Amino acid sequence: MGRMIRVAGVQMDPQIGDVAGNLSRCLDGVERAVAAGAQLVVFPEAALTGYVYGGREEALVKAETIPGPSTDALADACRRTGAYVAVGLLEKDGDRLYNASALVGPEGLVGKYRKLHLPYLGVDRFVDPGDIAPAVYETAIGRIGLAICYDLDFPEYARVLALMGAQIIVTVTNWPDDIEFVPDFVVQTRARENIVNLVAVNRAGVECGVRFIGRSMVVDPKGNVLAEGAHFEEDFILADIDPEAADQKRKVVRPGELEVDMLKDRRPEYYGRLIGEW
Repeated sequence: MGRMIRVAGVQMDPQIGDVAGNLSRCLDGVERAVAAGAQLVVFPEAALTGYVYGGREEALVKAETIPGPSTDALADACRRTGAYVAVGLLEKDGDRLYNASALVGPEGLVGKYRKLHLPYLGVDRFVDPGDIAPAVYETAIGRIGLAICYDLDFPEYARVLALMGAQIIVTVTNWPDDIEFVPDFVVQTRARENIVNLVAVNRAGVECGVRFIGRSMVVDPKGNVLAEGAHFEEDFILADIDPEAADQKRKVVRPGELEVDMLKDRRPEYYGRLIGEW
């Protein structure tokens, strides 16, 4: 067993358009998580800005740059506490608008990600498609890959992060009330098939008529659920994970008789259609 780290998931109910108020709640969440021993604190998708916007211009007004005021404030909290924080927000870059997540730590901005897979829902109807390739960030607590919500429905995305060496896949989410199958099945499957720790933190509450289910999860590389948030309500979850367990892709049940390796046993030379035209 490697060095364990404690993960906190802050299942909050962000208020649409109230960036200052949401940031204040995130900063309070960092304090609470660190007091509970957490070294990694994860917030939902669009936690700083809200999600169910009615149009692009309305959302652009509330978007921020990365780095920017909110990520700078969270980085300051990380420098003071030694924690790492992943948070979702709307990002503006010139006249471009992205559904993004940022990873900050004691060293400042570690990395950012722009959602690649966009459902026809909420602000994702109006944002620009992500243009940043999957990346894995080396940190003091492990190698971290970032994902956002709908990305988990695409097994190729999590697999790429695993092939790049991710030990923890951090997914900020906004699961609405018609996709219970994601926490029921998808999160555990992505963790198990890639032998990675998976942290998926969802929001709660109702925003512009859309209800969000909560049920944030921390899952280990065997697919075991270590912590799960309340249904529909705000919650705060904690779990201890072993980042190095994600490096053990080979499983030996009986030496020389029953051995499997989830990455080595792939046959990518036969998977060409995965990158072909549909």
